[in-house]
Amino acid sequence: MTTTYVNWGESKVKLTWKQSVHLPQQNLITSVHGFCFYKNQLMMVDLEDRGWDFPGGHIEPNETAEDCFVREAMEEGYVEGTCHLLGYMEIDHHDNPVWNENSPYPKVGYQVFFRMDIQQLHPFEANFESTKRTFIDPVKIAEYYHDWQNVYQAILKCALEEGDWK
Repeated sequence: MTTTYVNWGESKVKLTWKQSVHLPQQNLITSVHGFCFYKNQLMMVDLEDRGWDFPGGHIEPNETAEDCFVREAMEEGYVEGTCHLLGYMEIDHHDNPVWNENSPYPKVGYQVFFRMDIQQLHPFEANFESTKRTFIDPVKIAEYYHDWQNVYQAILKCALEEGDWK
């Protein structure tokens, strides 16, 4: 388990990584993300409003967390593959002075993370929110992801250990 505090806008938020084979309560899952691998390389997508990132997004009605990640990987990176649940990051707003009952997110919510082993690499079309796709050596991720921190590093470590090419 790895924990850190980050500032998201005006919010001070506690992030805790919990490796798990079980999903948290569905209504508390705020988003789903993951690391996609192809030939020992990590896929990164350049999102219009955030820069380089790993695929992810919000669950749509009647979607499971895995369905959401599969859809987001296809929409943002134009890839398909086999998914493995890694666990979830707990997003705790107890120390956030601007959180209130009208906030769009629960006081304690969860971001679920998967690993995808890419089996189909489709032509990149940039029809959604991503403008580019690239594949990098996983050790270089901090050069791409501008807010890389120790909780994300713990999740990436789990993703690498889950892989068949350690």
